[in-house]
Amino acid sequence: MSEMGLAVVGAAGRMGQTLIRTVGGMQGVRVIGAVERAGSPHLGRDAGELAGVGHLDVPITDDPLRVFAQADGVLDFSTPAATVEFAGYAAQARIVHVIGTTGCSAEDDAKIAAAARHATIVKSGNMSLGVNLLSVLVEQAAKALGPDDFDIEILEMHHRHKVDAPSGTALLLGEAAAAGREVGLAENSVRVRDGYTGPRSEGAIGFATLRGGSVVGEHSVILAGTGERVVLSHIAEDRSIFARGAVKAALWARDRKPGLYSMRDVLGLS
Repeated sequence: MSEMGLAVVGAAGRMGQTLIRTVGGMQGVRVIGAVERAGSPHLGRDAGELAGVGHLDVPITDDPLRVFAQADGVLDFSTPAATVEFAGYAAQARIVHVIGTTGCSAEDDAKIAAAARHATIVKSGNMSLGVNLLSVLVEQAAKALGPDDFDIEILEMHHRHKVDAPSGTALLLGEAAAAGREVGLAENSVRVRDGYTGPRSEGAIGFATLRGGSVVGEHSVILAGTGERVVLSHIAEDRSIFARGAVKAALWARDRKPGLYSMRDVLGLS
């Protein structure tokens, strides 16, 4: 089978450059397109040279339609509004769209799901293989350790530049915990505690958010019982783990039918 041609959106950003470097180091894939926002100072530059991997003959453009028409798949860690737009383009081109964007609203997710009728979309709050295994363990633990005996709290920390909270990963883990308890996360999550809050509600899934420095990502799911705690954790030390997961997802999705998939599908953990 020929190499899979991948386009990277947000190519000049930190994650975009990481994706370009990662694709260059993996077999079966190559970068064939790079997209940036209109007005970016990096338009016209070679994507490989900007990412530090040498000349790729892939100029950065603000024309995603042209790039998507030539690509087999798209790697997207951008913004919710941009991701919804890109999902529509991927549906038109009928190609793979790997989405690592976080902060999407319910309306955004509905539009992405609609695009998945024609595009093969893999969407996850975290593309790390380790985090997605952790989510399975969290679901199992939440199911085994019920709300009568164990409270669930999710603690996450990221770098100072992250704009959404809780993180997509924290929400992914919260959804796993809620699935284990067979409840809805929206109805049972506690995002803010301030002032005189009263006692903790039984069955609540709490979130605590920390931001600072250059932390790539740290997540802990704490199941706190009387006299004991179970802590399930993941520490991301390098953004390349997300990039490698995204490329693996693209390769997995290449021959799949259109639809909306998750990293659990990619890893065979569904």
